Amino acid sequence: MHVTIDGYGGDPQKLVDEDLVRAFLDACPTEIGMTKIAPPHVCQYVGSKPEDWGISGFVLIAESHIAVHTFPEHGYLWVDIFSCKSFDAAQAVEDVRERFLLSEWQVHVLPRGLEYPDTVAAAAPHAIDERDRVAGSPQFAGSNAAHPLLPS
Repeated sequence: MHVTIDGYGGDPQKLVDEDLVRAFLDACPTEIGMTKIAPPHVCQYVGSKPEDWGISGFVLIAESHIAVHTFPEHGYLWVDIFSCKSFDAAQAVEDVRERFLLSEWQVHVLPRGLEYPDTVAAAAPHAIDERDRVAGSPQFAGSNAAHPLLPS
């Protein structure tokens, strides 16, 4: 699942705080049941427009990544939480809202990996269907040749 949070009206002092961004990125994976595989990387960015500076950071998780970009002059931030497994999006949004004192926010939840069921019971019909398609493929129809993926 991929959750994007566009936050507005954030506390400028919190949006400039590299340590706060780092602490969020350090804690978030555990709080949503993910596995951090590297420490967070956080840095200040200053672009061609002086008002577009901010703090950006990310943390790699075994399930994908979490990224934060703040824009203190505008009072907003963007957060992406991307994972190959589901998590409590509402909890993550509430944590971001509280940490950065957002007055408004928009959240988008995109389901990902829908073709990969997350339980054996849900995956079994797909696996059986796939085996039938492979075993019944025209390449092997009417042939005595064994398919290399099927047991002999």
